[in-house]
Amino acid sequence: LCLFRLPGSPYQPVVEALESHPEKKFYNVSKLGGAKYDTLPYSIRVLFESSVRNCDGFLVKETDAMNILDWKTKQNHVEVPFCPARVVLQDFTGIPAMVDFAAMREAVRNAGGDPVKVNPACPTDLTVDHSLQIDFSKCAIQNAPNPGGGEQKPPARLSPLKAQPRKLPPCRGHSGCRGSCSAGESGRSSGPFSAQIENTPILCPFHLQPVPEPKTVLKNQEMEFGRNRERLQFFKWSSKVFENISIIPPETGMAHQVNLEYLSRVVFDVKDFLHPDSVVGTDSHTTMVNGLGILGWGVGGIETEAVMLGMPVTLTLPEVVGCELTGTVSPFATSIDIVLSITKHLRQADVAGKFVEFFGSGVSQLSVADRTTIANMCPEYGAILSFFPVDNVTLKHLKHAGFDKAKLEVTEAYLKAVKLFRNEESSSREPEYSQVVQVSLSSIIPCVSGPKRSQDRVAVNNMKSDFQACLNEKSGVKGFQIAAEKQNDIVPVQYEGNEYKLSHGCVVIAAVISCTNNCNPSVMLAAGLLAKKAVEAGLVVKPYIRTSLSPGSGMVTHYLSSSGVLPYLSKLGFEVVGYGCSTCVGNTAPLPEAIRNAIKQGDIIACGVLSGTKNFEGRLCDCVRANYLASPPLVVAYAIAGTVRIDFDTEPLGIGFNGKSIYLQDIWPTRQELHTVEEECVISSMFKELKEKMEKGNKRWNLLEAPESTLFPWDLKSTYIRCPSFFDKLAKEPVSPQAVENAHVLLYLGDSVTTDHISPAGSIARSSAAAKYLTSKGLTPREFNSYGARRGNDAVMTRGTFANIKLLNKFIGKPAPKTIHFPSGQTLDVFEAAELYQKEGIPVIILAGKKYGLGSSRDWAAKGPFLLGVKAVLAESYEKVHRSQLIGIGIAPLQFHPGENPSTLGLTGREQFSILFPPELSPRMTLDIKTSTGKVFSVIALFENNMEITLYRNGGSLNFVARRFL
Repeated sequence: LCLFRLPGSPYQPVVEALESHPEKKFYNVSKLGGAKYDTLPYSIRVLFESSVRNCDGFLVKETDAMNILDWKTKQNHVEVPFCPARVVLQDFTGIPAMVDFAAMREAVRNAGGDPVKVNPACPTDLTVDHSLQIDFSKCAIQNAPNPGGGEQKPPARLSPLKAQPRKLPPCRGHSGCRGSCSAGESGRSSGPFSAQIENTPILCPFHLQPVPEPKTVLKNQEMEFGRNRERLQFFKWSSKVFENISIIPPETGMAHQVNLEYLSRVVFDVKDFLHPDSVVGTDSHTTMVNGLGILGWGVGGIETEAVMLGMPVTLTLPEVVGCELTGTVSPFATSIDIVLSITKHLRQADVAGKFVEFFGSGVSQLSVADRTTIANMCPEYGAILSFFPVDNVTLKHLKHAGFDKAKLEVTEAYLKAVKLFRNEESSSREPEYSQVVQVSLSSIIPCVSGPKRSQDRVAVNNMKSDFQACLNEKSGVKGFQIAAEKQNDIVPVQYEGNEYKLSHGCVVIAAVISCTNNCNPSVMLAAGLLAKKAVEAGLVVKPYIRTSLSPGSGMVTHYLSSSGVLPYLSKLGFEVVGYGCSTCVGNTAPLPEAIRNAIKQGDIIACGVLSGTKNFEGRLCDCVRANYLASPPLVVAYAIAGTVRIDFDTEPLGIGFNGKSIYLQDIWPTRQELHTVEEECVISSMFKELKEKMEKGNKRWNLLEAPESTLFPWDLKSTYIRCPSFFDKLAKEPVSPQAVENAHVLLYLGDSVTTDHISPAGSIARSSAAAKYLTSKGLTPREFNSYGARRGNDAVMTRGTFANIKLLNKFIGKPAPKTIHFPSGQTLDVFEAAELYQKEGIPVIILAGKKYGLGSSRDWAAKGPFLLGVKAVLAESYEKVHRSQLIGIGIAPLQFHPGENPSTLGLTGREQFSILFPPELSPRMTLDIKTSTGKVFSVIALFENNMEITLYRNGGSLNFVARRFL
């Protein structure tokens, strides 16, 4: 794939044919290391395979492969290259990369080369998912159900869950409804599967029947295409002319969801040559794919471009923390209980900057949805990634995700051949890890929170005794101070012709809400399956309990409907009431007057149970003083029981058919039942819908006109897309590093300057240099948009460099995006000063303190200074990724010797600096700097290897690759 790989790999002898499919070839890396390979963590095996397959003696050397094989002794001590199989981008970070490729085509043509040869060397997928803004919305029913686009069919009742027919009542609040709701003005889900293809019917919230397309969705889509037409046309052109690039159009889905559900291969098959799928991406959710056994993590824009250009990313060979899952999950523990408990353990284990890999007997109890959720929470505990090797659970998921039988067979056979398939039934030993963190799944117990604060956690098996303690305690954060002689008071009440008895702990509000953590499909399905079993057993919910079901989006209603459990929830009183915040913000309908009077008359501590986020005293209703947050299935369980003063282990929920006592364990769905329904009803439905959308496309995108020329026809009037000047001095051969003579200091900065200080991504201030530029183009402030949206215009981004109002330049003495232009003595915007220096032919450098370039990786934090004319940065220390980005754009990262800084050397920053580069550079060599005052001091040139020196000599990675096309 890489245009400058040297022919012939030294590891060619280990290329074999796959035994079950002899036409398929692969590198059998397991034969290279023997027993040493067998002890490697699975994630390190992926790194090793990549180094063997891509070994060319230049970008990837044999010593790199051997270092990875010797991971046990080399971890944390060596840098290794990694060539991922593909790249994923979202449109904000993807547009500068594609603009650079378009500019490179033009530069190659101008230098006498063939521009058609300029294409990404690594397969790249770009999802346009950051363009939508909510210009129009409705406040009635916010999120009408929507299965995610494509042709809508009436919800099927899938076996084995047979739904019973039920009469459809008129829509609440819609007079004249005749069963198929005509109220098409309701809003739309904003979830990853909710973006609509035009004229796709959605469903009535109460009848699940097709209704017209909401006007709000069409208006927002129209605004999206109007506002972003220039960018979308550029992406459309890119999809037509570049090889190895795929553009996923707007309204298809979010980048991480599309990556997980459509783009992931697990095993790559390139012309019958097999290798593991792996990925780097600019989206923060890239780590989700590790839950599928695909090695991947997020990187910055410049590293991503480098991979697209065929170069590896470099990382310190990491420690790998093994997370051993043991024991058996409690029958009552939900997926959310498991995910949050594992996240808590990893946060306490100090896994920052390390790989995490899961093993142990408990791994097979986690669904792929659980695994991807854990992998996606890496930022919560600081790991680079959390890897789940492919196993039988993964293969079963892939089957439901649409992998055909032949592909599954090849995938399984290949992964087993290279020992990347985890089989807990096998007698093979587990890999060796840097350290092992043990998590006992048996210790994860379901909890509720309450009765007054969400931070007061109560184990479900202690609920009865804890509530009793609350009755005894003094009034406060938990106590109600009920006299001992009144704690067993019973108040009879007549309701709808029947007598009921209320007592302390009685449940009068039960609300299933799928917001925040409880939007996981498994917990909502668990509530539905529990309701199904309860109805079939003859259990009921007392009619005075105010029950409700408020899905967070239409997708929730869709999978509750398609799995056949929605009618059973309705039978127990959990009817869909709408889409939006309701019970937990106090939007609960008043309790029946008879119930309210009985509670007040007997001073009863009545309870509300909800799967929301807020449970302050009196929030749900002024007469409901105890409120508990619980998972959706527990909300249904407590509603059936009618009280929180129950020990589920020893006391029945109620009496069913034939007078039989029914306990919670009798109707609680097993994890296997949940996994089956989730895979067969939810996952397969989601993947089918997404696949249909990908194949059918988008009407507006399909009709969008875009040029088909080899070179992009730049519009000089455009304020979004502009040809950058990175290749203005491109020649066939690089020149030797030029001395920096009599450079002025553009900025004198302190410690911990972040990439956000260097290149802000937010709104464009009206007084900034970028605002002045956009105003000169005829734009009004409301049309400025953000720096993020204008990353395809180097004129805007260069003016935005060092434009952060929090920037503290020691020349100025207070936070401001200003500096001094020393030849004139003027205080100017940083861009204006840099522009003057460039007109005068004076180079500039930056002085900085410790940890220069902290924060998220941002390509324009290196590109911007380069276009301002910065030749070198002289700092006490660097953030590692940013240092490599400076080299990748052609700026020299220089470092003071330990213990030295501008102050100890007596530098003011007002001097002029001359830096002499020798004809031949070497890693971490010492350079001399001479100032205009006659002082001479030495610094370290922070080039860590010969590859970095090669990139710097070529003026950065873009020019290096452009020359290869020549």
